[in-house]
Amino acid sequence: QVQLVESGGGLVQAGGSLRLSCAASGRTFTSYMMGWFRQAPGKEREFVSAIRWSGDNRYYADSVKGRFTISGDNAKNTVYLQMNSLKPEDTAVYYCAARRSFAFTWYTQRDYDYWGQGTQVTVSS
Repeated sequence: QVQLVESGGGLVQAGGSLRLSCAASGRTFTSYMMGWFRQAPGKEREFVSAIRWSGDNRYYADSVKGRFTISGDNAKNTVYLQMNSLKPEDTAVYYCAARRSFAFTWYTQRDYDYWGQGTQVTVSS
């Protein structure tokens, strides 16, 4: 069994920064891609960012483009999300996700096999 563990969430003022981390543990596996989703209270879980290790392709939701940066280490199955210029609307539980094999898309929950428990990010105005 593979476990994903997120860390780095917290409370920050608008305009501030946070860096989320996600590490995979448990049964050894090689991920094809890893990503971040978030879910705000009363809203559906939404795509934030993803990275495909092959070709180092990175994807972002329009709402975070230019403010968030995804990075990671494929060999360690570790992914990071650097979040700058945070806004109150970024407040949500952030989830890390991983997929083992090829997928045409990266922005739906169905694209991923494993999920973390989530880490709370709260941005005050």
